[in-house]
Amino acid sequence: MPNQSSVVEGIITIANVIVMLFVICAGGWLGFQNGWTGYNVPQGYFPNGVAGVFSGSATLFFAYIGFDAVASTAEEVKNPQRDLPWGMCLTLSLCCFLYMMVSVIVVGLVPYYAMDPNTPISSAFSQYGMQWAVYVISTGAVLALIASLIGAILPQPRIVMAMARDGLLPPIFSAVDQQTQVPTLSTILTGICAAMLALFMDVSQLAGMVSVGTLLAFTMVAISVLVVRYAPPSDISMKVALPGSLESLTSHSGYSETDEENAEDPFGKEAPTASEVANNARRTKATACIILICFGVVTIVSSVSFSFFPFYLRSVTCAIGGLVLFSATTVIWYIGQEKSSSRQTGGFMCPFVPVLPVCCILINVYLLMNLGFHTWIRVSMWLFAGALIYLFYGRKYSSLTEPAYQRISPA
Repeated sequence: MPNQSSVVEGIITIANVIVMLFVICAGGWLGFQNGWTGYNVPQGYFPNGVAGVFSGSATLFFAYIGFDAVASTAEEVKNPQRDLPWGMCLTLSLCCFLYMMVSVIVVGLVPYYAMDPNTPISSAFSQYGMQWAVYVISTGAVLALIASLIGAILPQPRIVMAMARDGLLPPIFSAVDQQTQVPTLSTILTGICAAMLALFMDVSQLAGMVSVGTLLAFTMVAISVLVVRYAPPSDISMKVALPGSLESLTSHSGYSETDEENAEDPFGKEAPTASEVANNARRTKATACIILICFGVVTIVSSVSFSFFPFYLRSVTCAIGGLVLFSATTVIWYIGQEKSSSRQTGGFMCPFVPVLPVCCILINVYLLMNLGFHTWIRVSMWLFAGALIYLFYGRKYSSLTEPAYQRISPA
């Protein structure tokens, strides 16, 4: 079944790329023949300013949710440490190029205020008399919807299955069908939920909710990169073994070979060494810097986004936030990364740390601030429902409460 899904997804993706290349080539020819009338508007190229561009980017961010879905299928990849980074980087670069070229062509053909909001691309070609192109583009739009549905519904059952394995959801959702090798119940549940949301909610409302969820997830990942590199936890969970095995008995009893070595000390733990004390102090400073980075980002974004405040107050707040952000980033760079972080992560590692994660947090939080108040209300309701599930079920049955923990020796 996974191979069949990959074949169908590949065929649809190839068809979508062909349609987008047709839009770029045919639209470019029309633009050069007619002088790119869409760019000759009285308001200029940025009629709504930079704020309008970021607001539209925040709403359309859901177009990029398929790339994080690749990481959800890591268990089905033969060599995930090599293939996942290359696959995501190459596909993200290609899709960004195609998206930008299609946008450049369509906006150049028809002024933005004259576009049909329901069919902007096909109507742009119909205004130039290319009615046959409308059918090609409409077919590509239908295929794009199918590809989006497959790409969106593919990772959700696997996320639910992983949560059920960790005890955050009932174990029935972690069951995998022996014939299809697919979590059937999780797939059915996510499909029903998606159908209900599509039935009762508007497309713009769903786009805003999806964008908020994606931006929040990306922000948390960027913060996690800083934590793993500069202030990783000193304790990690031991390997969870199968029930009844020797490893599981050792894990549940909390007794290991390390305990035998430490059993000679009847009064508890030995005094920490000088290197451990220095490492703990470094982690404390790094943690404080990460908190200050988040505080600086929120301060800057709030001062820029909340235009109803006086200008001088916004300027002072933005300056303070920028100073805090720059100082914290400089200090954490000077502190240096944890030496053992490379062994803990393994495989692909995020480059340009801490500059790239800090920029990611800053941009994502700014986009989140431009999604509107009503979108945040809807997302808050879903977050509240998830918090209730965790408090009344996941917190009690989580696998993190079962195994023992062992100390990571400092590098």
